[in-house]
Amino acid sequence: MFTDEQVDAAVRALSDPERFQGAERRFAELIPQLQRILAEAMQEGGWFGEAHESQVRAAATADAAEDRATRIRTLLAEETRMGMLVGVAVGFELARELENGTKGD
Repeated sequence: MFTDEQVDAAVRALSDPERFQGAERRFAELIPQLQRILAEAMQEGGWFGEAHESQVRAAATADAAEDRATRIRTLLAEETRMGMLVGVAVGFELARELENGTKGD
């Protein structure tokens, strides 16, 4: 595992806009595959199950416009957080697979 200092240093390095743009360029052609993996992982994790659909219906049918907007914002924020968490996990696993696949080649 990584120390807090190693993670902090890596996050600082990724905060450099040029470095992140380079990563985006390298992975641009993989985006459709990564999106599919992310969607499958979230589906398997139950994120898009009946509970989620119930929350979508509740947000869409709230009586007051302000309540509707708040519920939709909350739902979007939760979905974004879950997508980020699952995306990070997928990224770690992808890195590990790439590392394991290149050993001894």
